[in-house]
Amino acid sequence: MSVEGVLERQMRGAVAELKMVYRPHNLLGPALLDAIVSELDAARREGAKAVVIRSGLRHFSAGAEIELFDAMVENKGEGKLGIDCVGFLRALETYPLPIVASIHGICVGGGFELALACDYILCSANSKIGSVEATLGLHPLMGAIQRVTQRAGALRAKEMSILARRYDPATLERWGLINQVVADEHLEAKTFEIAEELAAGPTIAHTATKHLTRIACDQGVAAADDAMAEIQKPIWASRDLKTGLSAYRSSGGPTKAVFAGN
Repeated sequence: MSVEGVLERQMRGAVAELKMVYRPHNLLGPALLDAIVSELDAARREGAKAVVIRSGLRHFSAGAEIELFDAMVENKGEGKLGIDCVGFLRALETYPLPIVASIHGICVGGGFELALACDYILCSANSKIGSVEATLGLHPLMGAIQRVTQRAGALRAKEMSILARRYDPATLERWGLINQVVADEHLEAKTFEIAEELAAGPTIAHTATKHLTRIACDQGVAAADDAMAEIQKPIWASRDLKTGLSAYRSSGGPTKAVFAGN
């Protein structure tokens, strides 16, 4: 149920909560990244229908462990960073269940990139978020540049990466980089309200939505159009679709069906 001193996992109904507790500031390195991937897999095996990633510490994440950079500096960029950044991002973005990131406190550098790989992002009103790698003489190493470009445009991506500022979440919500800003004291309740709504939905259809969105982002609308029929086949075979159609017919219109996630 947990990786001691790194990540705690518990089930809250059909929602798996992954709580980062890697002191002092949930710095991203092999320990935390491996724990997240491992516990995502465990959550799915345990029957989760949605996942929440949040912090049990004062801040969401203050970025990467800078010790990872030493060998790269010494070897002038030759070799490996010590973590598989792209592999980690793909593990989250191809994960079949919806993942909700719940941010409070500081969320910068790799912490921001972790959030960007999730499907729904909530932030407390007083959190501070940004790509601050330029303060170290770097730029974002784990996908922020391209994902911000994709979602908010090239000008915003360059602004965030080059100026290395910390932004209030209302600004990033306006730019389309996060979904929702809530008062600090309501963050946990709102996070699990959203996660429970996702978990109660048609899981197979949600998986197909994630897959099709990823193709549209990576390859374009035409490629997504071409892939759509094949991706939708599991939906047509799902029990949840039969449940939804039956509920619609019995009520004479749209209604709240109770889905089983299969």
